[in-house]
Amino acid sequence: MRHKVAGWKLGRNTAHRRSLLRNLVTSLILEERIETTLPKAKAMRPQVEKMITLGKRGDLAARRQALAYLMTGAAVDKLFDTIGPRFGDRQGGYLRIVHLGWRKGDGADTAFVELLGSEKLQEEKREKRAEIRSKRAEEAKRAMDEAEAQGGVEHPTGDHAEGEDKDRDKDKDKDKDKSEK
Repeated sequence: MRHKVAGWKLGRNTAHRRSLLRNLVTSLILEERIETTLPKAKAMRPQVEKMITLGKRGDLAARRQALAYLMTGAAVDKLFDTIGPRFGDRQGGYLRIVHLGWRKGDGADTAFVELLGSEKLQEEKREKRAEIRSKRAEEAKRAMDEAEAQGGVEHPTGDHAEGEDKDRDKDKDKDKDKSEK
């Protein structure tokens, strides 16, 4: 029995598990929403909460502790500049784990992990993607229209040469008809 045994092993040795959790926490801070398995999401929750608490403290010692744990300086900057102040008045419970279902390949239980208040950021990302998609569609349509316009005016060399041969044959036929009359 596993009475009073804390923590998640996740089928990895200590170094691999620590590296995995550091990467997940860094990605969550940078992206504010990630998809992972449910056990990994539950295992990373305490680490994320500790990092956000450091971000709320905001002093040099807290920044150094966060820099020692997180993988990139950009994640530390975002933690202390945007995420920490956002949760300034909150006493914990900074993230939401949303169960998605089972992965098709191996049947793993998957979940979204997202920071609270990241809905605005996610909506902005969706709008930006939709805008980029519409620009690409517009450019493709413009390119198709230009290709059709050029296709109607100019003939490819092979078709143009055949067209000239046909015109010559028609002219010869007309000349023959005139001479016979």
